[in-house]
Amino acid sequence: MEFLFDDHTLDTDRRELHRSATPIAVEPQVFDLLTYLVQERERVVSRDDLIEVVWGGRIVSESTVASRINAARKALGDSGTEQRLIRTVNRKGIRFVGRVETPSHSGGPPRSAGAAAAAADRSAQPASAAERPRARAALHEIQFCRTSDDVRIAYAVVGDGPPLVWAAHWLSHLAFSWETPIWRHWTEEFAKDHSFVHYDERANGLSDWDTSELSLDAFVRDLEAVVDTLGLDRFALIGASKGGTTAAAYAARHPERVSHLVIYGANAQGWRARADPSGLRAREAMITLMQRSWGQDNPAVRQILTSLLLPDATLEEMACFNDLQRISSSPENVARLQRATGDFDVLGVLPDIVAPTLVLHCRDDAAMPFAQSRLIASRIPRAGLVALESRNHVLLPRDPAWAAFVTAVRRFLREGAPLMSGT
Repeated sequence: MEFLFDDHTLDTDRRELHRSATPIAVEPQVFDLLTYLVQERERVVSRDDLIEVVWGGRIVSESTVASRINAARKALGDSGTEQRLIRTVNRKGIRFVGRVETPSHSGGPPRSAGAAAAAADRSAQPASAAERPRARAALHEIQFCRTSDDVRIAYAVVGDGPPLVWAAHWLSHLAFSWETPIWRHWTEEFAKDHSFVHYDERANGLSDWDTSELSLDAFVRDLEAVVDTLGLDRFALIGASKGGTTAAAYAARHPERVSHLVIYGANAQGWRARADPSGLRAREAMITLMQRSWGQDNPAVRQILTSLLLPDATLEEMACFNDLQRISSSPENVARLQRATGDFDVLGVLPDIVAPTLVLHCRDDAAMPFAQSRLIASRIPRAGLVALESRNHVLLPRDPAWAAFVTAVRRFLREGAPLMSGT
């Protein structure tokens, strides 16, 4: 069923929301809430109705319900002040008040005029080699699986060839990440000759945001759910930043599954184990700021982290990353994720990794000390360490370190023998 209202198209079969020709990413529960409101638009929907349908009758807080309603409004360009489409009825509930049409057609892209025109333009243009993997990774190809603790995880597979799984990093969003200049080049590069698997871990992107546990064990369960759902008996595994720690923990637990392990810019120990007392106070202060200000339009708090992760980015790239961080998770979850990474510790399991391993790190990384990768490489038997020359923690496509990274990783995946290039 498709619902047309304002300049939006809500496709319940494909679980897609578009504004004209532009896809709008929404978290799964927000999509369910919006669909329910549109379907029940002839009446006022109570809070108990929402909890029964969207949360399956589970106990949830008032703030959780309010945050999902606010997210639905924001996705539609509405607000609690304007209430142009989603109206609050005092002490009764909420109601969708937009004028809705339900055209009777199936298949194809959303039928707004803008979407049809954009589709026609795209079909008239031959796809370049770089665009083809992205074309195969259309938004409707995002799929979902469930972890052993019943958390819904969004994942996608792009390209063809031997599987290469990308462990989830800090704040991903499948609907937007691969269309940004910050992460798009990862998908384009490795989907050329691999079935490139990536996913949003719990509390991020299109995966479930309401989850009781955020920990290294939980992040490993997210990875386990994706590869088990895809039936991958053996695959290459790559992890960047916190995803590198997740990948290392997975490889230690499942040595028979990982053929090659690539770890970039990761840490063996969380920030609590590395920081002195003043550093701990500074980190906690930053987390408090995140919890209070992360979702605001003003990017000041997000910019602090962006400046550490991308010190050599342009203003446009920083703005893009700031926006991506804002839409990828809630302020509460961002704070919880930060605290969870503080407890990371894989030192004890690194010697259990048997897969050929390549560890890479930018020597002047402003966000994660190079010493952490040196420690990881020293604890994994026969691991190789490659030092890259950049200040950026997140490698940009124009960064010379990105070209060096791709060359080293491709050689490693092809030959399986890491080369120590510097300490």
